[in-house]
Amino acid sequence: MDELFREIEIVNELGLHARAAAKLADIAQRASAKVWIIRGDERADASSVIDILTLACPQGSIITVKIEKKSDLKVLEDIARLAEKGFNEG
Repeated sequence: MDELFREIEIVNELGLHARAAAKLADIAQRASAKVWIIRGDERADASSVIDILTLACPQGSIITVKIEKKSDLKVLEDIARLAEKGFNEG
C-alpha cells in the first residue's frame, strides 16, 4: 500500500516563503481531495498560500505532506519532488 503522507525537509535557503508556497499550492489544487502540510502540531491547507505561510517553515524545517485520497498520490509525489529540488530556486 502506498503511504498517504511524506516527510520532507525544506532545503532552499529562503525556506517555504511566498513564491515557493505558491508553487506548492498550485500543485495541491490539482488534488481531488484535501492536501495538508503539517509542521509540529500545526496543520495548513496546502492549496492556500496564506495557510502555508502561517506555518513559518525556514530552511531545515521538516514538514509532512498528507493527502486524503490515494488517487492523489501523484500530487503528493510532485510536491515532494518540488520541495526536494528547493522549489527550483537558485
